[in-house]
Amino acid sequence: PSPRPAAMGKVSPAPAGGGRSPARPLSLSFPSLQITFYEDRGFQGRHYECSSDHSNLQPYFSRCNSIRVDSGCWMIYEQPNFQGPQYFLRRGDYPDYQQWMGLNDSIRSCRLIPHVSPVPLGLPSHRLRIYEREDYRGQMVEITEDCSSLHERFHFSEIHSFNVLEGWWVLYEMPNYRGRQYLLRPGDYRRYHEWGAVDARVGSLRRAVDFY
Repeated sequence: PSPRPAAMGKVSPAPAGGGRSPARPLSLSFPSLQITFYEDRGFQGRHYECSSDHSNLQPYFSRCNSIRVDSGCWMIYEQPNFQGPQYFLRRGDYPDYQQWMGLNDSIRSCRLIPHVSPVPLGLPSHRLRIYEREDYRGQMVEITEDCSSLHERFHFSEIHSFNVLEGWWVLYEMPNYRGRQYLLRPGDYRRYHEWGAVDARVGSLRRAVDFY
């Protein structure tokens, strides 16, 4: 018989005695692309396991104070339907919301970032073009690697449009991957409000990958 597809999510109550949950059995059929949300700090309390995009997490937990990412890259959002402040997570443990630069314990939706497709040797897996003005006008720079300070490297204080050619990227409002974050998928962004920003400030850019 064909293997059964992985479930989208599963709610688990807090383990008796307040300890950590027992280890989950490994699946040999599917890679573990999973994120687990915990109501309390330090991976305690009721938790919810998710393995795909989810537009509304409100029914499964009332608050989120810690997260464990088993593998893959994720974007989490403070509001349902992928709205509100967003935060980029890759594989690892986040014992409190300050670890993902959150300002509160509200997480209401999440998005799984696809794996990078294999590319021929010598070609970049990620590629985008940044423009200093709207509608792809003004000075243009093409980027294929992470950039911790767009101002220092390219002397851009504002970026008004993007053309994402390859891969998914995370844009940060401030240098050194700090401040508000925005997920950029392949496609066209002619004005800053199209990636959800309130202004054109961009400090740094990072490829949305599970390694650095």
